[in-house]
Amino acid sequence: MRRFYFFGFLALVIFDTLAQLNLKLAADHAIPLEFSTTWLLRVFGKPWVYGALIGYMGAFFTWMTLLKRAPVGPAFAASHLEIVSVTILSVWLFNERISLHQIVGALAIISGILCLAFTESMDKAK
Repeated sequence: MRRFYFFGFLALVIFDTLAQLNLKLAADHAIPLEFSTTWLLRVFGKPWVYGALIGYMGAFFTWMTLLKRAPVGPAFAASHLEIVSVTILSVWLFNERISLHQIVGALAIISGILCLAFTESMDKAK
Protein backbone atom coordinates (compact mmCIF):
# COMPACT_ATOMS: atom_id res chain seq x y z
CA MET A 1 0.00 0.00 0.00
CA ARG A 2 2.90 2.37 0.66
CA ARG A 3 4.06 1.85 -2.92
CA PHE A 4 0.57 2.78 -4.12
CA TYR A 5 0.66 6.00 -2.08
CA PHE A 6 4.18 6.87 -3.18
CA PHE A 7 3.54 6.44 -6.91
CA GLY A 8 0.03 7.87 -6.65
CA PHE A 9 1.16 11.07 -4.99
CA LEU A 10 4.17 11.28 -7.29
CA ALA A 11 1.81 11.08 -10.28
CA LEU A 12 -0.46 13.71 -8.69
CA VAL A 13 2.45 16.12 -8.19
CA ILE A 14 3.66 15.53 -11.74
CA PHE A 15 0.22 16.12 -13.26
CA ASP A 16 -0.43 19.20 -11.09
CA THR A 17 3.00 20.61 -11.89
CA LEU A 18 2.50 19.94 -15.60
CA ALA A 19 -0.84 21.74 -15.49
CA GLN A 20 0.46 24.79 -13.62
CA LEU A 21 3.59 25.25 -15.74
CA ASN A 22 1.68 24.81 -18.98
CA LEU A 23 -0.97 27.26 -17.82
CA LYS A 24 1.78 29.82 -17.16
CA LEU A 25 3.23 29.22 -20.63
CA ALA A 26 -0.23 29.48 -22.20
CA ALA A 27 -0.84 32.77 -20.39
CA ASP A 28 2.52 34.10 -21.57
CA HIS A 29 1.62 33.24 -25.17
CA ALA A 30 -1.88 34.71 -24.82
CA ILE A 31 -0.55 38.25 -24.43
CA PRO A 32 -1.83 40.67 -25.64
CA LEU A 33 -5.24 39.66 -24.38
CA GLU A 34 -8.02 40.35 -26.85
CA PHE A 35 -11.33 38.74 -27.57
CA SER A 36 -11.05 37.81 -31.21
CA THR A 37 -10.84 34.77 -33.43
CA THR A 38 -7.19 35.53 -34.11
CA TRP A 39 -6.44 35.49 -30.40
CA LEU A 40 -8.29 32.19 -29.90
CA LEU A 41 -6.43 30.61 -32.79
CA ARG A 42 -3.13 31.87 -31.40
CA VAL A 43 -3.85 30.51 -27.91
CA PHE A 44 -5.22 27.14 -29.05
CA GLY A 45 -2.50 26.85 -31.69
CA LYS A 46 0.14 26.42 -28.99
CA PRO A 47 0.72 23.14 -27.15
CA TRP A 48 0.61 24.77 -23.71
CA VAL A 49 -3.18 24.83 -23.46
CA TYR A 50 -3.31 21.11 -24.23
CA GLY A 51 -0.52 20.37 -21.76
CA ALA A 52 -2.53 22.18 -19.09
CA LEU A 53 -5.68 20.21 -19.96
CA ILE A 54 -3.78 16.91 -19.85
CA GLY A 55 -2.25 17.90 -16.52
CA TYR A 56 -5.61 18.85 -14.99
CA MET A 57 -7.34 15.71 -16.28
CA GLY A 58 -4.50 13.50 -15.08
CA ALA A 59 -4.52 15.21 -11.68
CA PHE A 60 -8.29 14.80 -11.39
CA PHE A 61 -8.29 11.07 -12.11
CA THR A 62 -5.22 10.47 -9.96
CA TRP A 63 -6.79 12.42 -7.09
CA MET A 64 -10.07 10.49 -7.35
CA THR A 65 -8.15 7.19 -7.30
CA LEU A 66 -6.10 8.25 -4.29
CA LEU A 67 -9.15 9.42 -2.36
CA LYS A 68 -10.64 5.94 -2.57
CA ARG A 69 -7.80 4.54 -0.45
CA ALA A 70 -5.79 7.31 1.20
CA PRO A 71 -6.77 9.08 4.42
CA VAL A 72 -8.19 12.50 3.55
CA GLY A 73 -5.98 14.62 5.85
CA PRO A 74 -2.56 13.51 4.62
CA ALA A 75 -3.88 13.16 1.06
CA PHE A 76 -5.13 16.73 0.99
CA ALA A 77 -1.87 18.03 2.43
CA ALA A 78 0.26 16.00 0.01
CA SER A 79 -1.81 17.24 -2.90
CA HIS A 80 -0.25 20.66 -2.29
CA LEU A 81 3.30 19.51 -2.97
CA GLU A 82 2.94 20.97 -6.45
CA ILE A 83 3.36 24.40 -4.86
CA VAL A 84 6.91 23.38 -3.98
CA SER A 85 7.63 21.71 -7.34
CA VAL A 86 6.22 24.62 -9.36
CA THR A 87 8.22 27.12 -7.31
CA ILE A 88 11.45 25.20 -7.88
CA LEU A 89 10.83 24.62 -11.60
CA SER A 90 9.85 28.27 -12.11
CA VAL A 91 13.40 29.26 -11.22
CA TRP A 92 14.74 27.09 -14.02
CA LEU A 93 12.02 27.65 -16.64
CA PHE A 94 11.02 31.26 -16.07
CA ASN A 95 14.11 32.70 -14.36
CA GLU A 96 12.07 33.54 -11.30
CA ARG A 97 13.73 34.10 -7.95
CA ILE A 98 12.93 32.25 -4.76
CA SER A 99 12.67 34.43 -1.69
CA LEU A 100 13.41 33.41 1.86
CA HIS A 101 9.66 33.49 2.54
CA GLN A 102 9.05 30.99 -0.25
CA ILE A 103 11.77 28.67 1.06
CA VAL A 104 10.29 28.83 4.57
CA GLY A 105 6.82 28.22 3.12
CA ALA A 106 8.01 25.22 1.10
CA LEU A 107 9.69 23.76 4.19
CA ALA A 108 6.49 24.33 6.17
CA ILE A 109 4.44 22.49 3.52
CA ILE A 110 6.85 19.56 3.48
CA SER A 111 7.04 19.48 7.30
CA GLY A 112 3.27 19.53 7.60
CA ILE A 113 2.88 16.68 5.16
CA LEU A 114 5.49 14.63 7.01
CA CYS A 115 3.81 15.33 10.36
CA LEU A 116 0.43 14.24 9.03
CA ALA A 117 1.92 11.13 7.43
CA PHE A 118 3.70 10.08 10.63
CA THR A 119 0.63 10.82 12.75
CA GLU A 120 -1.50 8.72 10.42
CA SER A 121 0.95 5.80 10.51
CA MET A 122 1.19 5.99 14.33
CA ASP A 123 -2.61 5.99 14.61
CA LYS A 124 -2.77 2.84 12.49
CA ALA A 125 -0.09 1.17 14.65
CA LYS A 126 -2.22 1.60 17.81
